[in-house]
Amino acid sequence: MNTPNSQLLRQRIGETLIARGQINDDQLRIALQRQKNDNKPLGEQLLDLHFITDEAMREAVSEAAGYKSIDLAGFVANAPALALIPKPVALKHTLFPVSFDPTTAHLDIVAANPDDILARDAIVPLLFKASQVTGQRIIPTWHIAPSADVLAAIDKFYDHELSIEGILFELEGGELDLNALTQTGVSYSHPIVRLTDALLSDAVSRSASDIHFEPEEQFLRIRYRIDGVLRPVRSLAKSNWMAILVRLKVLSGMNIAETRAPQDGRVSLSLFGRQIDFRAASHPTIHGENFVLRILDRKSGIVSLEKLGMTDVQLTLLKRMLERPEGILLATGPTGSGKTTTLYSILNHLNNDEVNIMTLEDPVEYPLPLTRQTSISETVKLDFSNGIRSMMRQDPDIILVGEIRDHDTAEMALRAAMTGHQVFSTLHTNSALGAIPRLHDLGIIDDMFAANLIGIIAQRLVRRLCPLCKAAYAPDAVERRLMCLSDIEEITLFRPVGCPDCENQGYRGRLAIMELLRFDHGMTELVSRRASTKEVSDYAMAHRFTPLIEDGIRRVREGLTSLNEVRRVVDFSERMAE
Repeated sequence: MNTPNSQLLRQRIGETLIARGQINDDQLRIALQRQKNDNKPLGEQLLDLHFITDEAMREAVSEAAGYKSIDLAGFVANAPALALIPKPVALKHTLFPVSFDPTTAHLDIVAANPDDILARDAIVPLLFKASQVTGQRIIPTWHIAPSADVLAAIDKFYDHELSIEGILFELEGGELDLNALTQTGVSYSHPIVRLTDALLSDAVSRSASDIHFEPEEQFLRIRYRIDGVLRPVRSLAKSNWMAILVRLKVLSGMNIAETRAPQDGRVSLSLFGRQIDFRAASHPTIHGENFVLRILDRKSGIVSLEKLGMTDVQLTLLKRMLERPEGILLATGPTGSGKTTTLYSILNHLNNDEVNIMTLEDPVEYPLPLTRQTSISETVKLDFSNGIRSMMRQDPDIILVGEIRDHDTAEMALRAAMTGHQVFSTLHTNSALGAIPRLHDLGIIDDMFAANLIGIIAQRLVRRLCPLCKAAYAPDAVERRLMCLSDIEEITLFRPVGCPDCENQGYRGRLAIMELLRFDHGMTELVSRRASTKEVSDYAMAHRFTPLIEDGIRRVREGLTSLNEVRRVVDFSERMAE
């Protein structure tokens, strides 16, 4: 039931967003209509509908409510504050204790609705009881944040009783403390269910991109792919694998009775206050079924072009390519090199009410507002080439084809480009120049694709050095040769060390290195007459083309990554031979 305060806040939020030009009257009307059915806050309705961003919502709510907005992303827990308010109270009233200063007895609380009288009344006896112990009157100050962020903080910092170690102890014969579990407001469930959920949550919290469940002869190995590198995280008794596998298959919508054939599935879970999708795949091996989950985090999937890490020259070149109203732009690189992320950033840059963007993917990884997205399906015989034919009848301006795999798909994509559409797609090649012979292999006529190519982006992802523990050093003779340094040039490089903040890896996060090849009239003419690779390369270098290896060295010079890390993903063999 809406209180007068909540109704007034809802009205002010709507007015604020309209005044800022971030939504229109129709969008507000749709959100209010949805709110009548499920009674979710207006802000959550607008976010679910993708009418506004989290940041815009936070600013609007803060302005409308008259409270300071708190961004809980990257927040570090404050143990004294958490001890003052139990988890059941925090969950019931969607509030979170941010910090407590014992010297001033000042408590900061963030809530989805700081004007909620019931929430304020609920903490009064808690703070009074704590005041009797400390001898000081505890004074709360209220702040505001989206409910999803508050719930994410609660999930992240209160759930110590559901640790993986505790569940494993229970599975090995230890007794579960049901009283402790009840006090946190968490209902009892089977240990295997909680173990599976805890592993998925743990992988997401550590920013893993994949989870590997790998049965060996005597045990089960669990590894996470973090920052592009697999890390062993657990080894479990083989006797637990069958139950975990059944749980994973049930979550993924797979057939639990089928163990001899590969299967694909999908999971969507609410973790840390946001929706996380998992793409699942099982594969039979001699020791049992191997199971891999690809984590698709919608919140981190789409970044702005400016945050892709390109130089000003590269960014200007890319925007110049995108000004061309028709043609095809290819993103190339191996699996896991961030091609889809780059293409989504481009789509997000072009996305507005004036264009019709349609995508065909296998499967759809990140939902994008105002975009018609379709997953290919073998069940209804919808593949890439048939899907492009269908989309051409939907009056699109921009088309994204998930991947060019064969001649039919390449031909249909080029046909779409020839008929006045912007087409974006991916191609598995090792370099931008390598896409040209690859298209030859697919049987595409040279002058046909050369005249319709906007450009080619090749990229890799390298791990970012941890800023807290990286160590400076002077390069040796081999490293100087690899970086083409002159004898007199002085430079400082950095190497990984490892600290608790980066889990002793020396790296934390990833960044992209790129090469951009723009097809102008000269490049089109060279490719059309099948010029040699050297001719094409020389022309590109003469027209501000920066090879992948040089962009990687730029990142090393900036101190953002190590030379060994760039060598892990880029071929330096020719420089070694010099």
